Amino acid sequence: MPVDHTNNIIEVEGVSFAYNENLVLENVYLNIHKGDYLGIIGPNGGGKTTLIKIMLRLLSSSKGTIKMFGQDIHDFKEWSRIGYVPQKVINFDVNFPATVFEVVAMGRYGKLGLFKSLTKEDKRIINEALRQVEMYGFRDRIIGDLSGGQQQRIFIARALAGQPEVIFLDEPMAGVDVMAQDQFYQLLKRLNRELELTLVFVSHDIEAVVNEVTEIAFVNRSLSYDNNPKNFSKGDLEKLYGDNKFIHHHKHA
Repeated sequence: MPVDHTNNIIEVEGVSFAYNENLVLENVYLNIHKGDYLGIIGPNGGGKTTLIKIMLRLLSSSKGTIKMFGQDIHDFKEWSRIGYVPQKVINFDVNFPATVFEVVAMGRYGKLGLFKSLTKEDKRIINEALRQVEMYGFRDRIIGDLSGGQQQRIFIARALAGQPEVIFLDEPMAGVDVMAQDQFYQLLKRLNRELELTLVFVSHDIEAVVNEVTEIAFVNRSLSYDNNPKNFSKGDLEKLYGDNKFIHHHKHA
């Protein structure tokens, strides 16, 4: 039976990646469909972050092809359709004296260009993004004064301000306390459902991911499991991880 590609946002076909001659990813195939809420899980150093960086063209694969919205990634130009929240937002200095509104406004520059002024419509979109993450009341606060969980919501709002069709999040729960993590998962689920937003996030928190997402992919150099999380069993976990002392457990309230 021929494969139906009409609903694919991203197609990863036979991708491999080596760093200093060490093979990090090997022959990975993965399709991401419109409306997916996909968790990419696996051990630290298993290649999860590398895979999404290749999909974002932040790294180049040594083998294989990637299509974004049906186009070869090297020909794809509409990057405003893609949002990205990197791990711990490593390139952002939270001590910089910017307000929450100003940080979220950065998400508009991909559509506007750096030197254009915000229009009334841009400001409406920014405020709506803040409402969507339940942080509108903080818009005049300095970003560095917020908690880790609140900052992470702001960085998601920044991605939403660009009005993307898919958002990648790399370890979004890092630095977020357990109670805020539960609220954060609920936020992601709501954005996926209400905005029909495709979400792809990397995590080593297996238990939480299996409970929250609609699709999971297990990556440990190769793609070992790609299926509905409801079909994921303890036996699969033991087979994929081996010694389960490496499994990170998340306790839901």
